[in-house]
Amino acid sequence: MATTKVGISPMKAAQIPKPGADFEIVEREIPKPGPGEVRIKIQACGVCHSDVFTKEGSWPGIQYPRVPGHEVVGTIDELGAGVSGWKQEQRIGVGWHGGHDGTCLACQRGDFRNCRNLKVPGISYDGGYEQYMVAPVEALTAMPESLSDVEAAPLLCAGITTYNALRHSGAMPGDLVAVLGIGGLGHLGIQFANKFGYKVAAIGRGSESATLAKKLGASVYIDNKVTNAAEALQKLGGAQVPIEVTPAQLVNGSKSIQGWASGTPADAQDTLRFAELTGVRPMIETYPLEKAAEAYARMMSGQAQFRVVLTM
Repeated sequence: MATTKVGISPMKAAQIPKPGADFEIVEREIPKPGPGEVRIKIQACGVCHSDVFTKEGSWPGIQYPRVPGHEVVGTIDELGAGVSGWKQEQRIGVGWHGGHDGTCLACQRGDFRNCRNLKVPGISYDGGYEQYMVAPVEALTAMPESLSDVEAAPLLCAGITTYNALRHSGAMPGDLVAVLGIGGLGHLGIQFANKFGYKVAAIGRGSESATLAKKLGASVYIDNKVTNAAEALQKLGGAQVPIEVTPAQLVNGSKSIQGWASGTPADAQDTLRFAELTGVRPMIETYPLEKAAEAYARMMSGQAQFRVVLTM
């Protein structure tokens, strides 16, 4: 990991100087919020596999140097001109949805997730691998007081991903829901599915995950190293034959595949409230900001079984 210092400045950041380069711990001037923006004093930022877009430059148009991070929890340090409805020292979070233009066709329809000019923290502007950051007000979500900074951070991306997938799945309480993998997303998916009242079948590789899966709320654990998971699910009465679909069938409209786009601050608020009320909590490892390179490497290598969070 390279380390660079720029003058004597009041904040630290872990930046990527160019695509594919190592992290640099640098000192920067604290940024000033513009109109419609707030400055956030960051307390914690989750490390996500999607940070690879910034690290390796695989997202078009990123301007470098760039600070990654889109699982941000902190407090409002300063309000920009024209900002209302938020106050200094208020706890807030910023997830993948880092802002929208409010004027494109998708935004006019209220579909902010698919804004033509969607902003993503750590990609469109500097993210949470630093002590202070600036974000537009439309990216902010309020934080429940009972969730700690490090607990809340992963919920702003991994939590929304699993919560939204389940609540929009069409499953009803008592239905069988399978969660594949007991890792960074799966361990949250099992908890959410259990709290929704589903019968949860957790699927993992190896018997060593069985105890944890049951502790998290799984009704059944399927070890797919020794068991055919599809057959096991069918025996439980809930498996469906996988849909085989060709591009031509999709184009001609004879079949469709439905997904759910990344969450808005409203989705984040729903996820955080549900987690607060039901006791869903991520399992985490914490690293100081100065060890951002080590934290990122651990997350990307798969050595971290669950979530990694940087603390400031």
